[in-house]
Amino acid sequence: MKLGFKTVAPVLLGLLVSGCSSPQDLLAPHGYIAGKEAWLFWIVLAMGAVVFLGVEGLILFIALRDRRRKGDLAEPKQVYGNRSLEILWTAIPIGLVLILFGLTLGVMAAVAPPSPSAGDLTVQVVGHQWWWEFDYPSLGIVTANELHIPVGESVRVQLVSADVIHSFWVPQLAGKTDVIPGQTNLMWLQSNQTGTFDGQCAEFCGLQHAHMRFQVVVQSAQDFQTWVAAQQASPPAPQTDLEQQGYQIVIKGVCSGCHTVNGTTARGTIGPNLTHVFSRQTIAGGSIPIGQMSEWIEDPQGMLPGNDMVIHLSNDEITAVLAYLDTLK
Repeated sequence: MKLGFKTVAPVLLGLLVSGCSSPQDLLAPHGYIAGKEAWLFWIVLAMGAVVFLGVEGLILFIALRDRRRKGDLAEPKQVYGNRSLEILWTAIPIGLVLILFGLTLGVMAAVAPPSPSAGDLTVQVVGHQWWWEFDYPSLGIVTANELHIPVGESVRVQLVSADVIHSFWVPQLAGKTDVIPGQTNLMWLQSNQTGTFDGQCAEFCGLQHAHMRFQVVVQSAQDFQTWVAAQQASPPAPQTDLEQQGYQIVIKGVCSGCHTVNGTTARGTIGPNLTHVFSRQTIAGGSIPIGQMSEWIEDPQGMLPGNDMVIHLSNDEITAVLAYLDTLK
C-alpha cells in the first residue's frame, strides 16, 4: 500500500496541532520553579539550534564549494589533518557542555526544596492506585484529587506512596518528582497567579495510570482561608429519611470499610476521604466529573477497570447514598 502526500499530510497536521493549547504546557509557566525550568529549556533549545544551523550550514557550504564541476576530471586536493580545526571543533562542544552544566546546576540549586520554616504550609501527598490523597497536617484536612494552595506562597510537599512508584507532576508549576514506597521525597510548589492547573502521575503505575490525574487550585489568601474553614467544618447530620438511609449505608454499611467521614464512625483508609466529597470537581483520580457519581457507584469497574472499589447496591440504595453524599460539601 502506497501512502501519498494527501494521505500523510492530514495525519502529520493532526499530530502537530494536537500539542497546541495544552492545559499542561510546561512552556507556559505560572510558578517560580516552572519558570526556571522553562528558561533552561529555551537556553538549551537556542544553543542546539545554533549548533545545528552552524554544522548544516558548513556542510552545505563545503558541498557546494567542493562539488565536481563539469569537465573537471582531476583528483581533488587531499588534506591530511588540520590541527587548528581539530582543536576548535573539540573545544567548542566541550565549552557548550560546560556552560550547560553550569546553568543546570544553577537551576537545580534554585528549585531545590528550601529549608523548612515555622510558617510554611506543608502538604503530604500520598499516591494510590489510582488517585491522589492530599493531607494538610497542620490544618486537619484530608482531601483527594484537588490540591488547594494560596497564591504567591511556597508550599512544602512531602511525597509518599501507598503501593507502587508514582510521579507527581504539575507542568505549569513544577517538574516531576518520584513518589516511592517506603521513602519520603520533598519538593515545593509556588504559583504567581490564581487559577486551576492540571497535574498527573508521570510514572507508569498500573492499568489506569493515564487516568491518575489531579488539579492544583491556586486561590487568593482570603479564598484559601474560606476553603480551609469549609473543609474543617463537621459534616451536617442527615435531615430527610432518604438522607438518613444513605447515612446508614455510608457510615455504618459497606462504604465505611474503605472511606472516612470526619466526626463519624466511618474510618476506612483504602479510598478517598468523603467528608466534603461534593465540594470537589472530580472523582476517581480526577478522571470523572463529580456529576457522574451515580454512574460511578453503579459500575466503578466499568468506568475505571481494576480500581479497588467493588460494590453492589440496588437503585434505591444508590439514590439514598447520593442524597446523603450531596450534603457533604
